[in-house]
Amino acid sequence: MKKIVYLAVLLMFVTIMSSCNKKKEADIIVYNANVYTVNNQFSKASAFAVKNGRFIAVGSDNKILSQYVATKKINAGGKAIYPGFNDGHSHFLAYGESLIRWANLVGTTSFAEVLERVKQHHKKYPSSWILGRGWDQNDWKNQHFPDNSRLNKLFPDLPVVLTRIDGHAVLANKKALELAGINAKTIVNGGEVVLKNGHPTGVLIDNAADKMRMIIPEMTKKEKINALVQAEKKCFDAGLTTVSDAGLNLQDILLIDSLQKAGKLSMRVYAMMSPTKENFSYFLKKPPLHNGKLTVSSIKLYADGALGSRGALLLKPYSDMPGHYGLRLHPLPYYDSICKMAYNAGYQVNTHAIGDSGNRIVLHTYAKYLKGKNDKRWRIEHAQIVAPGDLHYFGGFSIIPSVQSTHCTSDMYWAGKRLGPKRLKSAYAYKQLLSQNGWEINGTDFPIEDISPLKTFYAAVSRKDLKGWPPGGFQPENALSRKEALYSVTLWPARGSFDEKDKGSIEKGKFADFVILNQDIMTCPEKNIPNVKINAVFVNGKKVK
Repeated sequence: MKKIVYLAVLLMFVTIMSSCNKKKEADIIVYNANVYTVNNQFSKASAFAVKNGRFIAVGSDNKILSQYVATKKINAGGKAIYPGFNDGHSHFLAYGESLIRWANLVGTTSFAEVLERVKQHHKKYPSSWILGRGWDQNDWKNQHFPDNSRLNKLFPDLPVVLTRIDGHAVLANKKALELAGINAKTIVNGGEVVLKNGHPTGVLIDNAADKMRMIIPEMTKKEKINALVQAEKKCFDAGLTTVSDAGLNLQDILLIDSLQKAGKLSMRVYAMMSPTKENFSYFLKKPPLHNGKLTVSSIKLYADGALGSRGALLLKPYSDMPGHYGLRLHPLPYYDSICKMAYNAGYQVNTHAIGDSGNRIVLHTYAKYLKGKNDKRWRIEHAQIVAPGDLHYFGGFSIIPSVQSTHCTSDMYWAGKRLGPKRLKSAYAYKQLLSQNGWEINGTDFPIEDISPLKTFYAAVSRKDLKGWPPGGFQPENALSRKEALYSVTLWPARGSFDEKDKGSIEKGKFADFVILNQDIMTCPEKNIPNVKINAVFVNGKKVK
């Protein structure tokens, strides 16, 4: 009898111990890793478990391996792992379009090279409209705007429209000008038709460029789907798991939504709506959209143009063009009315502002509605030149700067000519802007800049170009620390779209979006950062690269 009781007690003990030691099931376990969680404490870990597309535990190898079991285990071999990178300001659909139907003019060193690339592109991809993007006269020996005389001879019967690198100016040939009804007498509010000897040169700036773009045939739905799929692949290859699209119409937002729901697009998208009646009628009567894949919570506005094409609106004239102040793209009541509408509907306002006058207009308009500290997260996109006396508006009214560190390292060669040395000191002041609220958003504005978040990170911390120039960095007092730079491409952009509860860091409950790199960008030599390789990218715990 005693033996039976003993065996029964032993069996019960074994059962209890077995139950206590039973491991929880996960889909994936990653261990032996150098994990930067990028949570609020900036803590580190060596392992995590994923189930149903979300992190369910983060900690040490011993903790995760002793508590969880999974059919798939990944030994990271000590590699650095970060949250999926998030581009806080980009043009996702336009980037896809550039991949499938635009001649690539980025990096051209002369107008002759532009023409040659356009000829080769049209030979390879013949079409009824010839399009290109990426030229920048500041990279040429002759830094004046080109004219269309040589384009007219090359393509007398086909319309040609070549967009400047910043997207705020185009060069159109005579055929395209005729189709758009643009001539020497054309006046466009908030835009400029550049003339030479009383005749159009073909250069159109800001709203005049938009007038031309309006007549370019849109991509078909099939072409748009192809463009989005191609863009997604490139972005995954760069380590991006979330992108923004800074200005989309309703049709394109709904297309992205449908592709995501059908499982044909895995990229998470923060879509800023263009200020159209269709968008307002569809979205503003409902709360902001956050469905995990797609976020629509903001209206994108433009205050002015770009510095490179002298469309940025300045408080004092351009140093290299006396009497010219740049362009305000809309009347002041326009900005006021949309800010009021957005505020009442509970939506963000994200306004493009480059020049110090453009930024002042936006800051003053925002302040009218925000009335002090708040959690509305209204943003200024670019915030490139801010008068020192206006910086306090960012902190005083919780206005979030959304910057692009590679704009600084692209513009530094010539920005001083536009602004002069004194005003230049208040340009690209990313550290000063960061200090106002303790956080800021970083992005690329691709396709204007390279899509790589690692190049964004490098530019933010080094303030140098890819050749390491200038040796001490451009205005290095405004460089970010590596910790700040990492936040600016992960957690802070997620916060900038009100999505920080679901992404931006490696924490329990958040989407399992992460990247594995072949070097640790937090500790490797600075010069190595742009050449660090993306080993793997995961979205919802599924490998996409």
